[in-house]
Amino acid sequence: MKITILGTESLGVRGLSCVVQVGDRKIVIDPGVALGYRRHGLLPHPAQVAVGERVQREIMTALQGATDVVFSHFHGDHIPLPDANPYQLSAQKAVSLLRTVRIWSRGSEGLSHHMASRRIDLMAILGRDLPNSEGQRDGSLQFSLPVPHGDSNTRYGKVMMTRIEDEDSVFVHASDIQLLNSEAVDLILAWRPNIVLVDGPPLYLPYLTTQKQEQAWRNGLRLAHVVDILILDHHLLRCEAGLHWLDSMASETGKRVLCAADFMDYPRCLLEAQRAQLYEEMPVPEGWHEAYANGKADTSSFQVYNDVHERLFLN
Repeated sequence: MKITILGTESLGVRGLSCVVQVGDRKIVIDPGVALGYRRHGLLPHPAQVAVGERVQREIMTALQGATDVVFSHFHGDHIPLPDANPYQLSAQKAVSLLRTVRIWSRGSEGLSHHMASRRIDLMAILGRDLPNSEGQRDGSLQFSLPVPHGDSNTRYGKVMMTRIEDEDSVFVHASDIQLLNSEAVDLILAWRPNIVLVDGPPLYLPYLTTQKQEQAWRNGLRLAHVVDILILDHHLLRCEAGLHWLDSMASETGKRVLCAADFMDYPRCLLEAQRAQLYEEMPVPEGWHEAYANGKADTSSFQVYNDVHERLFLN
């Protein structure tokens, strides 16, 4: 089994996309990418946009030759979007690569009105149904019934988790559970994985009480003590406090608790957390975002993080 993580917060964007090659299958999970549209009152910095462009290209490359594509849910950082803004992957761009692959998808039940509409719009663009795959199994692939997107009382609905196995290992992709629901973690443990890629708690959000943070910590410990590799990313690393949380868990357990950048052997690149700092260090020309949206500006002067990535990739 070969696991390649494409886009997460520690890799400079919002998302939890990856590609898993097992046997004769190439499985792309959550092929979406986004940047927070506004953070600290600021639009994405062009250096972030440059990284987002690269991740979009890597997702498109992963979709070429894919046998299976998984949509865990219909948020804008997890799917190609029918209504993409300039910093997201558009469904129109990916449509030719998604028309013939096997698609495994979160069903329509329990979706918000907005998410249900987005699902319908995506089906219209693809010209095909998105079958409900919850609870199904197909060879090396298995999918959970819906589990909460974070805390069970939030308005964000539910997501579908993915299990992939081969002769030697079991990988679980646990999208957007935020470690806040113990039943979801129970299911992951019942799947007996060796490696888990899971969304950590959103420490930056004011509604995340101390009690909920402690619950997420306990659930993280449960996983860390059992699996060989625990990869924590996504919501957790939208603030730099998430790195301390991650490293503290690794220190306390003595286990391999990593972010996606660590797993891929890339530098940690928390650009969402560092947006204000980026604006201070690299001033943005007035009107750049409007010009970019209209195709009249590009990111050629803001490739510093991509340059580091390319040097490491080539080496």
